Amino acid sequence: MTSAEGIQVFSGDLTIRSLPDLKAVFDRLDGPEVTLSLAELSHFDTAGAYALETLRLRLEQGGGSLVYRDVQPDHQALIERVAQAMPKPEASQKGQMSLTDLLEVVGRAVAGSGRFLLEILAMLGVFLARLFMFLRYPGQFRLTALVHHCDQVGWKAVPIVALMSFLIGVVLAFQGSVQLRQFGAEIFVVDLIAISILRELGILLTAIIVAGLTASSFTAAIGSMKMREEIDAMQTLAIDPATVLFVPRILALLITLPILGLIANVAGLFGGAIMSWIELGISPGMFLTRLLEDTSPRHVMVGFVKAPVFALIIGIIGCHAGMGVAGNAESLGRQTSSAVVRSIFAVIVAAALFSVFFALMEI
Repeated sequence: MTSAEGIQVFSGDLTIRSLPDLKAVFDRLDGPEVTLSLAELSHFDTAGAYALETLRLRLEQGGGSLVYRDVQPDHQALIERVAQAMPKPEASQKGQMSLTDLLEVVGRAVAGSGRFLLEILAMLGVFLARLFMFLRYPGQFRLTALVHHCDQVGWKAVPIVALMSFLIGVVLAFQGSVQLRQFGAEIFVVDLIAISILRELGILLTAIIVAGLTASSFTAAIGSMKMREEIDAMQTLAIDPATVLFVPRILALLITLPILGLIANVAGLFGGAIMSWIELGISPGMFLTRLLEDTSPRHVMVGFVKAPVFALIIGIIGCHAGMGVAGNAESLGRQTSSAVVRSIFAVIVAAALFSVFFALMEI
C-alpha cells in the first residue's frame, strides 16, 4: 500500500491469505477521512471485503470515515453484500420504562391473550362441528386412528400416573398423621386422603402429567407434518386436517383421561391406606370401612366432572400449537414448550374455577 496526495493506493491481493500481513497496515490507518483507492487491486474475496468493512466501522466509531476510489463493479458489489451482512449493533434500551411504554406492553399482552383465546374457541368449534358430522356420517370416522391415539395417550401413561398418585397418597397420609396426631384425631386422616384425592388432586395431577406428555406429543406430531408441508398436501388432496388430525387425538383424550383419573384415585387411596397402616396402625379393613361410610359420592362426582374439560383443554391447546409451527425446527421447539406451559396453566386455572363454582353451589 502506497500513499499519493493523501490517497492510500492499494495494490496486489486482498484475500484471506494476505490478511495476516495487512493487519498491521490497516491498524495504522487513522484520521478524519481516509481515502482508499482500489484501482490496482488484483484479487479480492469475502475476507478482504470483511476487513475493509471492519476498518470502516472502526474509523466511524472514532469520528472518521472511509472513502473508496476507483472500485471495480464486482468489487463494489461484494463490499455492499458484506456490509449488509455485518452484525448490527443492538439499540440501547432506555434505563427506565415510561408509563406509555408500560401501557403498550400491557396492551399488547392483553391483545395477544385475546387473540389466543379466540383461536382456541375457533378450534373448539371446528372439533365440535367435525364430531357432529361423524354422528351423521359414522362411516367417515377413523376408528383405527382413535384406537392408536388411545393407546398412546392412555395406556402408556398408566405407569407414571399410578406411581405419582400412589406417592401422593403416601405423602398425604404421612403429613396428615403428623398433624392430626397432635389432636388425637388420627382417624380423620382417612377423610383427608379421600376428599383430597377424589375431589381435587387425583384428576388435577393426572391432567398435569397428561398435559406434559400429550400436549407436547400432539404439537410435535402436527408441527412436524406442517414443517414437511404434509398438511398442505392433505388439503390439496381434499383431505380435511381437522378430521384426520384433531378429532381422533382430542376424542382419545376425552375417553382416556377419566379412566386415568380413576386409576389415579385408586392408586392414591391405596398409597394412603398403606401409609396409614404403617404410621397410624389403621388396618386396611378399617380404612375401607371409614372410606365407604364417611366419604360422600359427590366428591367422586366432582372429580370426574372435571375430566372432560381438562381433556378438551389439553387436546385443543396441543393441536393449536402444532398448527402454529412455522417452517423451522426452532419454531417447533418453541411451540412444543409453549403448548405444555399453556395447557398446564389452563388446567390449573380451570381447576380453580371449578373449586369456586362448587363452593358457591355448596356441592
